[in-house]
Order: sequence, then structure tokens, then C-alpha cells
Amino acid sequence: MTTETTPTETSSTEETNPCRRELSIEIPADVVKAETDNLVSRYQKLANIPGFRKGKVPGTIVRQRFAEEIKSDVVDALVPRYFRDEAKKQNLSPVSQPRVTDLHLHDGEPLRFKASFEVMPDFQVAPYEDIRVTTLDTNVTDEEVETSLNNLRDQQATFTPVEEERPLQDGDFAVAGFKGTPKETDADSKPVEVDEIMVEIGGENTIPEFTENLRGAKPGDQKTFDVKYADDFAEKRLAGKTLTYEVTVKGIKTRTVPELSDEFAKELSGDFNTIDELRTRLRENMQAERQHEAEHQGKDKVVEELVQRNDFPVPDALVNDQIDLRLERGLRALAAQGMRTEDMKGMDFERLRAGQRDAALREVKAALILDRIADQEKIEVPDEEIEHELEALATQSKQPLEQVRTRLTENGGLDRIRHRIRNEKTLDSLYRRSA
Repeated sequence: MTTETTPTETSSTEETNPCRRELSIEIPADVVKAETDNLVSRYQKLANIPGFRKGKVPGTIVRQRFAEEIKSDVVDALVPRYFRDEAKKQNLSPVSQPRVTDLHLHDGEPLRFKASFEVMPDFQVAPYEDIRVTTLDTNVTDEEVETSLNNLRDQQATFTPVEEERPLQDGDFAVAGFKGTPKETDADSKPVEVDEIMVEIGGENTIPEFTENLRGAKPGDQKTFDVKYADDFAEKRLAGKTLTYEVTVKGIKTRTVPELSDEFAKELSGDFNTIDELRTRLRENMQAERQHEAEHQGKDKVVEELVQRNDFPVPDALVNDQIDLRLERGLRALAAQGMRTEDMKGMDFERLRAGQRDAALREVKAALILDRIADQEKIEVPDEEIEHELEALATQSKQPLEQVRTRLTENGGLDRIRHRIRNEKTLDSLYRRSA
């Protein structure tokens, strides 16, 4: 596409893909000369060349000695400025750093270059008023409350060693150590060894073939037996395999579960005086969790529908930025779990980036769509909401509020926060209408 040509500057723009633009820009020779002369003067003042006093180096010597440096400085000084001016003139808002090619810079000639970059896609949001989602049932039954209450009882159970000499029986917990050796010889078959573990005899969540071989054993006994695991066993490394176990019984313990009483509620937390108060709190917490999950799933469905209804190109730069963000979050999580930095460096980041691309593309498209809907519905973020966010960040980072505000203002973080909150409010509005 050819654009306006002026006596001081010529340029053209060529659409190479839906989001990519290319500007061909020419900076007049007199502008290049003036900038070059200015740089030569500065080099003369600073150059330290043997045989010349500082500040007295002839311009011709400076031009010869520092030719490449001066050329690079001219490009650094003029190219960004003329690129910004031309992009603004053509109402183009780059979302990526320009890639400069075909750079032409010779004495007495205009400086010519091409700048390739991406812009936001131009699209109209498809109708969304009819989007409807089915929400999860958030009701909590009495049975579910009792199950949760009994789980709390199990968590508060105490274990008492059995002092009398007797064999293991159903309901007991064997204190045992064992080694399990796979009969298979494939690469995935590795021994399993545990120094000490408690195994319930006859328990619902135990492996019958294992506990049946311990029933009747006494502390000090050693048992050797085979266990064949089902093909669909939950622990994949054991599924379908047969292991020979060598087990040493070290002791016997019995479990005591507290009674459901007001005393149990009080011991659990000073917030409760009665067991009914504990039941009420459990119900409220379960209800809140389900409502949160229902809202999360509902909003995901709204976003999925929006993305499906709107087909438009997305700048690679935005997708790559989102991939970076997702990887950064993932690495922080791994670090929090104890993964070492040197181990992270050995990861296949090219494969990881490729694996994140589809999700990143969806997130970028969703953000662009929500941004357009926010514009249409005139959704704004009051300053007090931003202030509340800043206060939370200051508290979290243990930094002064004004320091956080200044940093985020300088690096564009404040605008990103406002944009995020605005999109969250937009999605919340769409979800409330769709439910």
C-alpha cells in the first residue's frame, strides 16, 4: 500500500499477513547529515587518540576511526524516531518490536530501511447476548456433610501401640517394613522398598492380597509372598505386575477415632462450641467451594463459546508473550516445589513452548474479545479498584505503596492491571447473564 510522500520523508506500507505490516521509510539526506555531523562533534570532544589532544581530534580522523560506531549511532538515533512518526501518521499501533531490514546508509544519501511489525487485528465481535451455560448443582446434602465430618474424625484419630503379645487381626494397623521385587524384567520394573509404614488389616482402602498375608502375624515375624496387581491398578508403575514382597512386622497399633460430640468440635477449633456449629461451617464451606467451581466452569464455557464464535488472526507477538507468561508461572511453581535451577536449565524449552501454544492462543483471543465487548458496553474500572489492587500488591511484596505505584507506572504494569480487571468485570457480567 502506497502512502503519502513528503519532501522530508517517504514511506510505504505492505500487508504481508492479516496482522503484519511493513513500512518502507526514507529519511532525507540532510537529516542524516545533520545527525552525523552532530555525532562527529561529540566524538571529537570525547575521543582519545594518540598524537592529538583530547577535544582537538580533526573531524576527518574521527570519521575514519569511528566510522562503524557513528553509523550505528545514526541508525539508533533516527530509525526509531522516524518509524514511530510514520506509524502514527498511518494510524498504526505496533504490538511488537519492529524488525528492521534492507538498511541503506551511505554518505550523502537518504537513509532507507524497511520495518516489519504486527498490529492488533481488526474484527467485529460476533453476537454474544444469546450465550447460555448450564451451571453445576451447588446444593450440599446432609449425607455429604456427614461424610466430611467423618473425614475430620479420621484425621484426628490417634494410634496406640499394642503392648500384649497377640497376632494381627482385622482393624489393627501393622507397623511394617518391606521390599517388593518385580518378577518382570522389563525396564520399567524396579524394586519398591519402604523402611516403615502402617498397613490396616482388612481395611477398605488396602490391597487384600497384601493384608491377608499379614493377618495372624506377630511383631518380629517375616513374611514372603507374591501380589499380582490388576491391569487397571491406580498406581501405573505397578499395574499388571507381580511383585514378591519380603515383609518384616515391627509392631501393632490400634486406631481410636473421636466421638462426634460438642467436645470434639471445641478441640478442633475455638470457633465452635457445639457439633452443630461445626456441621453448619462445613456446609457453608462446601457450598462456597461448589459455587466457586460452578462459576469457574461457567466462565470457562462462556470464554470457549466466545472464542468459537469469533474467528480472527492473532499477532504472534501477543501469543509468544502469553507463552512466556505461562512458562514463567510454571517454572515458579516448580521452584516452589523444590526443583533446582540447574535441572530447569536442562528442560526442553522448545517442546514446552510448543505445548503451551494452543492454550496461549485461546487466552489471547479471549482477552481481545473481552476488550472489544468492554468497549461496546462501556465497562470501566474506577480508580478505587486500582488503588485496592495496589494496596494488596504492596502488602504482598512488603514494599511501600508509592514505591509499588511508581514501579508499575513506569513499566506499564498499571495499565495491565486496569486492563485485567476490566476484562474480569466484563466476563463476570457475561456469566451472570448466561446462567
